[in-house]
Amino acid sequence: MANCHVTCITKPNVNSPHEHITHVGNPAWTMKRLTVEDVIQRINSRMDTFYVADQFGNQAMIGVVNPGAGRRPFIRTYADGKWTDNLLALDQCRLY
Repeated sequence: MANCHVTCITKPNVNSPHEHITHVGNPAWTMKRLTVEDVIQRINSRMDTFYVADQFGNQAMIGVVNPGAGRRPFIRTYADGKWTDNLLALDQCRLY
């Protein structure tokens, strides 16, 4: 199992803070970016874990939220006992 550090995100509209995230990434990864669906599958199967870190090295784990009512699962960070929006604060991934 790998513990993967996420450093960037991709959204369809970079100027919208409410747009859904389509990919997460890290330039150090071989694949550079993964789709959110791939991340959800890897977390749910316990294949890998994912996290974000602040400038001080504090980590927030990425988890899967299942909203129910026929809506698609999505990813979100979990820190200090609550769900947070740390992913939306990350820079956009560059296309490599």
